[in-house]
Amino acid sequence: MSLVELPGGVCATQGVTAAGVPAGLKPSGRADLALVDAGRPVAAAAVQTTNQVQGAPVAVTARHVANGRARAVLLNAGSANVCTGPDGVALAEESTAVVGEALGCDAADVLVCSTGLIGVPLPRERFLAGIPAVVTALSTEGGSRAAKAIMTTDTLVKQAAVRVEDTAGTCVVGGMAKGAGMLEPAMATMLAVVTTDAPVQGPVLRSCVRDVVAHTFGRISVDGCQSTSDAVVVLATGTAANTPSLSAFKEGLAAVCGRLAESMVRDGEGASKLIRLRVTGARSEGDAVGVARAIAGSVLVRTAFAGADPNWGRILAAAGAGPVAFDPGRVAVTFGDITVCRFGVVTAFDRGQAVAALSGREVRVAVDLGLGTAEATFLTCDLTHDYVTINAEYTT
Repeated sequence: MSLVELPGGVCATQGVTAAGVPAGLKPSGRADLALVDAGRPVAAAAVQTTNQVQGAPVAVTARHVANGRARAVLLNAGSANVCTGPDGVALAEESTAVVGEALGCDAADVLVCSTGLIGVPLPRERFLAGIPAVVTALSTEGGSRAAKAIMTTDTLVKQAAVRVEDTAGTCVVGGMAKGAGMLEPAMATMLAVVTTDAPVQGPVLRSCVRDVVAHTFGRISVDGCQSTSDAVVVLATGTAANTPSLSAFKEGLAAVCGRLAESMVRDGEGASKLIRLRVTGARSEGDAVGVARAIAGSVLVRTAFAGADPNWGRILAAAGAGPVAFDPGRVAVTFGDITVCRFGVVTAFDRGQAVAALSGREVRVAVDLGLGTAEATFLTCDLTHDYVTINAEYTT
């Protein structure tokens, strides 16, 4: 099997068009309304936030995608359309009808996603007036513009695409995403739209998407805060002439989702470094993920990372406060290639080398529980003064 990176992002899949335009939803006047169109109703699956407080678009999309079909995804930045009452739900529904009329499809074939401030109603007239413009702007070259239009505190446009091939055939997977803060998936304040020409649909597509999301977007954290608006939507056109095996398709889907997930952490609000946290020696993969999530969620650990402080005790303390039982006397901790803790106690190490291992733009941290053979990798970032500044002044 081979994977080749492609340009085009969400439009790398043949027949898919996208656009991003300004609709006056962001005070900056920048593009804030995006549309991805598959050209006709195709197989679709979505994974959305598990937060008990959910945006109106989350509810509308869940209803529309329940039949496993969709044609287009409308996305906006500037307002999350969360905690906006019946009016917010009505506006989300109305927007799908306006898109459907413009594209010549049923409103139920349109999914909707919103990101931005919670509790701030979308300006109805401007939002709806922007839809004809974004439909008119649809283009096979519009992937980057769509990806840029959904940015909030993001500083980087996030898109990826691959061609995956095995002895059975070839398919393309492409996608775009946004997210830089309020990131603790199950899900996070992230939106992602992925397209493919693989003929995967129904329960099989839903299963593939859930599994891949769990292993990619589900294993990142910027700040341990779960959002109200997350969605990962996958549209499968089924137009590939010779399709690779299901396992090859999943590899392609995982590659695109993995790249998008990593780009979110690299672009984390105020982040100066990516932390690649690997937990080994666990009894099960779930235990490894649980320990990693507990460590990645610790503000003490992540501020130590910001200062390149080899304070391995914070890592053990965070792991011990998590839900997974383990024996501290078996644990080893390594920063880069420098082991700083063995059998739960300090081991001789050069502090300068440990500091150096924590000082780069990408840091490797390994925690061996010494209990089994299961492992998992989790991505997080450091917590800096800039993160506090961004979020202390978010609405002001």
